[in-house]
Amino acid sequence: MRREGFDVGEYVDLMALLLDLQLRDEYRDEVVANFERISAIANLVNSFPLPEEIEVAPVFEP
Repeated sequence: MRREGFDVGEYVDLMALLLDLQLRDEYRDEVVANFERISAIANLVNSFPLPEEIEVAPVFEP
């Protein structure tokens, strides 16, 4: 489920400003590309249907 109007470049710029992060121009495009990949992966995970009766595990044990 992708939100319409979500601009990854604007998000990166605003988060850098919020975190007072000096993001160099030569790195910005790659940072934006990485956040686009992260967004695609998150959309895939979030779109996976889970049954309503599923319960959260109280303790994670690998």
